[in-house]
Amino acid sequence: MFHSHVHRNLWLALAAAAVLTLAGCSNTATNERAKTAKKADPAKPAAATKAPQPAAMVTVPKGTEISATVGQTLATDKNKVGDTFAASLTTPIQVEGKTVIPKGAKVTGRIVKVKKHELKVTLASVVVHGKSYDLETNSVAGSKSQAKSNAKDADKAKANKDVTLLNAKSQLTFKLAKAVSIPAKG
Repeated sequence: MFHSHVHRNLWLALAAAAVLTLAGCSNTATNERAKTAKKADPAKPAAATKAPQPAAMVTVPKGTEISATVGQTLATDKNKVGDTFAASLTTPIQVEGKTVIPKGAKVTGRIVKVKKHELKVTLASVVVHGKSYDLETNSVAGSKSQAKSNAKDADKAKANKDVTLLNAKSQLTFKLAKAVSIPAKG
């Protein structure tokens, strides 16, 4: 019995020493942080010394022209309202002499009207500095074109003699219907 009391007391002593050691280490680290904070410039809060600066926003005004090249052929016999398509800017967008959206920026267009002799599209968004920004533009109509008749499409061509389409690589010019704010490159 005496032997078990000794072991128990020894274990309690070791556990107490471990707890005190950990408490001391923890307190030392806290004291070191407090000393470091006191050495910093007292006029500046420690957390605010390296805060990232927000990017300045530039507003592209309503009515700004946006020229884009369509990346795929769109046709009234294949596409429907709501379909999207890829395009790219053919000219940079500048505000006060500074390029806000570079030439070649990727834009997404959306089909807004499809009828037998009418196809209208608008721009929905643009990617700048890796982030997408919504656009609201006027709609632009595609051109009327005769459907090609070959052996496979003969029946289809008879049923639908006219197809309105936008060919891939077509260049379209839109106007912003609503201003858009985009961060200036910094």
